[in-house]
Amino acid sequence: MISKNSCPDLIDFVEGEVILLDKPKGFTSFDMIREIKKSVHIKKIGHAGTLDPHASGLLILCTGRKTKMMSHFQSMYKVYVGEMCLGATTASFDLEQPIEKTFKLDDLTEINILKARVQFTGKISQVPPVYSALKLKGRSLYKYAKMGEEVIPEPREVEIFEFEIINIALPYIQFFVKCSKGTYIRSLVHDFGKALNNGAYLSALRRTAIGDNLVSDALLPDEFTALLNTKIINTI
Repeated sequence: MISKNSCPDLIDFVEGEVILLDKPKGFTSFDMIREIKKSVHIKKIGHAGTLDPHASGLLILCTGRKTKMMSHFQSMYKVYVGEMCLGATTASFDLEQPIEKTFKLDDLTEINILKARVQFTGKISQVPPVYSALKLKGRSLYKYAKMGEEVIPEPREVEIFEFEIINIALPYIQFFVKCSKGTYIRSLVHDFGKALNNGAYLSALRRTAIGDNLVSDALLPDEFTALLNTKIINTI
């Protein structure tokens, strides 16, 4: 595994490496793959779990023969810290799309917010955002949305192991989530707003762990590139 705490002298991208990367905000998961390919020629590389452009944090990349391990990492629980903004909704459930509807915050209380949190733990049903990479009939949902075509994604069962409110400073709420694979934090936030008879969208998100793999052990893209200059690399 290539991380801040572990890296072999010989990096063998053909036999396969697992890379812990700290994705900066403003980049897609595939942007990270393209950036790495600019630094070193890797024929086979993939990521084990998408992070939206507005999110930052842990992204696990697998190369060569270890791309077979991606499903193993994808099945692990995920941990996030994030921020939601109450009193408004967007079509993408985050900052990607403009605010489409606003709500008054007058009736919201800390007690109501903390009570609403309880119904979002355990196994829950959620509908994925239409602005997502999830495919329908071989085509990503966001492509339908951008063309103005109405689609209704099928609800899916996910599990929320922990959902904690860290701080309330309306309209913003900071939170912590530990969840199963397939969970859309944007949908969780959107549904949380509805449970309060209000609206909410995701304003910030950082993935801090995938299973036992921590973002504190992950390399920033520039750190990974610098590390490559100090190692023997096999890409043939």
